[in-house]
This record gives sequence, C-alpha cells and structure tokens, in this order.
Amino acid sequence: MSRNSRRSFLELSAGSLAALVASGISLNPGRAYPAGQARKIRLGVVGGGFGADFHWHEHPNCVVTGVTDLRSDRRRRLMQVYKCENAYDSLEQMAAKAKNIDAVAIFSGASDHARHVKLSVERGWHVICAVPACQSLEEAELLIALVKRTGLKYMMAETSYYRQPAILMRELVRKGMLGRIFYTEADYYHDRGDLQRLVTDTKTRFFDDKGRRNWRWGIPPMFYPTHALGFIVGVTGERVSRVSCLGWKTGDHPWLTENRYQNPFWNESALMQTEQGNMIRCNVFWLCAAEGERASWFGDRGTFHMAAPDLNPDMLKIREKGKVPVEVPKYWQTDMLPQAMRHRSDHGDSHTFLAAEFINALIEDRSPAIGIRDALAMTAPGIVAHASALKNGEQLPVPNFDRQ
Repeated sequence: MSRNSRRSFLELSAGSLAALVASGISLNPGRAYPAGQARKIRLGVVGGGFGADFHWHEHPNCVVTGVTDLRSDRRRRLMQVYKCENAYDSLEQMAAKAKNIDAVAIFSGASDHARHVKLSVERGWHVICAVPACQSLEEAELLIALVKRTGLKYMMAETSYYRQPAILMRELVRKGMLGRIFYTEADYYHDRGDLQRLVTDTKTRFFDDKGRRNWRWGIPPMFYPTHALGFIVGVTGERVSRVSCLGWKTGDHPWLTENRYQNPFWNESALMQTEQGNMIRCNVFWLCAAEGERASWFGDRGTFHMAAPDLNPDMLKIREKGKVPVEVPKYWQTDMLPQAMRHRSDHGDSHTFLAAEFINALIEDRSPAIGIRDALAMTAPGIVAHASALKNGEQLPVPNFDRQ
C-alpha cells in the first residue's frame, strides 16, 4: 500500500460514518412514522412463536385486538405480550367471530402462509405475513390475483430488508456510490446442528407440541430464500429472470429420506441472472458450520461487504478512496421509528421497522415496502432454483409477477 493510499485509508477509517454523511448519505432515510395521526389500526396476531416478537403495541397507531394460535401456551404468551383479552383457538375461529380487526399479522408455519393469507384477505383484512410468501408458483399466482382483485394491502415481513447494513446499502445505491451493481453474493446459513439429536430431541423447532415432525423438517433450502434474496430485491429492486442451482446431500439421514417435500438436499447454491443482465450467487445451507444472513454487493465503482458473524466487519471499498471498515448507522435510534420503538430488536434490529412500516402504510393508505410483487420476487426464484437442483442444475426461467 502506497503512503498516500495508507493515509487515505487511515483518514477514512477514523471517520467512516462522518465521511459517508459528507458524501450525502442520510442517517435517517425512508419514511418516518405518521406523527399526529390519531387513527388506530386494530390488529390481529396469528402465531405465538415469532408473532410475539414484533412490537405492534409500541406503535402509537396500533392496538392488538385479537390473538390466535393452535397452542394454548402460545395464545397465553400473545395475550400477555400485547395485553389483549381476545384470544381464539384458530385463525378460522377468529375470522368467524372477531368484529374489531382491521388487519392481521400472520406468523404461522410456512406451508400455511398462502392459505392463511387467502382466508384473511377474503375476510376483508389487510395482511402482513411471515416469510416465505408461498411454496409453489401456483400459490404465487393465487396470491397476486387475490391482492389485485381485493385492493387490500399485503406486506411480507422479510427481515433482511431492514437489517441496518441493508438500509445503508439502499442509500449507497441511491447516491450511486458503488456504480452499477453487477454481482451480488447473498447467503442464508442456518445449521441444523447435531444430526443424532435432530432425530431424537422432539422438543426442538422441527417438531410440534405432540412430538410430530412439522413443516420445517426436510424443507428444501431454496424454499426459504428470502433472507438472502431480500438483499437484492430490497436494495436494487431487480427481478431474477433465470436460475441454475445445485444441491448437496450426504448419507441417508431421515431429514433427507423422510420429508413431505421429497427433498434430497441439505444445502443448495444457485447462480441467478437478473432481467438487467446482472449476476447473483445465492446460498441457502442447512448443514454447515456457519450461521446468519449476509451479502456482498459488487459495483463497477465500489464494493460493500456486510459483516459475517465472528469473521469480518462491514467493509466498503471505493476505487478512488480505498478499502475501509464502515460504521453502519444505528437507524433504529432515529425518528424513522416512533419513540417507543427506538430500541434493539431481533434479526438485525429489523422487527420494529417491519411492524412500523406496515402500520404506517395502513394509516397513510399507501403500498407498504415489500408488497406482493417484491414478496414474490424474493420467493419465486427459490422455488424455481429447487426445481433446477432436482434437474442437476438445468437453467430455468423465473416468472416475473410484476407483469400480472
């Protein structure tokens, strides 16, 4: 490294956040909450697992008026967290009996998402739903037709969209600091752990409360791609047009041989092309010594690497300025959120942002971030990628639901 380059590196490293601000990067991008609005959104919460970890009750324009889960312990947890007295044994019961709900937050199992969204929208409720949006292209067709026909608002609760580095990356793209993003690496790693315990310990997330294997058991990795693809669709807005995917398997573990999906793979790795001709390498691994969601964006002027847990810091390289660690702004401390929601939250501080954005969109009568088209753009490429893996990597086209 030359003396001048070294000086540039040190200067930028010492004040990387200040340097970003000086470059026009906002520390408070996006839409702030609708202050001064008195209207309250009456929300129903479906699913007492992750559904209890979103801070709906902290938004000044939201009140939880109904909760439901098939398990009584989870219903009690929802009632306690959200101070809600109206509990129902199922979503079906809530849809039949509840009279004071405007919208629902669906955090049921992935295999139920499309069915539960359909039930809720046909009931006349706006919906925010956990990921993925669906598990087949047929379900994708159903969802987009349903939302278009009813005009109700749909949002997918993809956490990668509001991870703090992703918010910063949207700002870097907005300012053109990296030039054209021609290649993105996006990863979601969620290790299954000890393979013997995976079979014998029925108290884990892969079993229901009766000890039966649930929807998570053996799910194809690319049926859960949104934590990775959220870093592309949620940053550049691009749509995947083609995909080739390979799968990896080993042994005869029941995870691979006894699952409802007939899925033979632990891990899947896909090479995708966007409609703009740019490239994506997307990994979703279930059996690996790694954890977390991250991405690297490569532009013709600069590159931004998200931190990998316990491996490396967030890193920005601009051709003219060198490579520097980046101090990612703590956007959760800003007035992007209501005062009561300005605290740390799960999945990279994204939960409060997702909850606030959904309520804000309803109050302001606008389309939310991660609407139905973005949701399908994050979900459908994975469905097609798994089909490609089953065909030994054959390149397959991905439908663009924006055109429907």
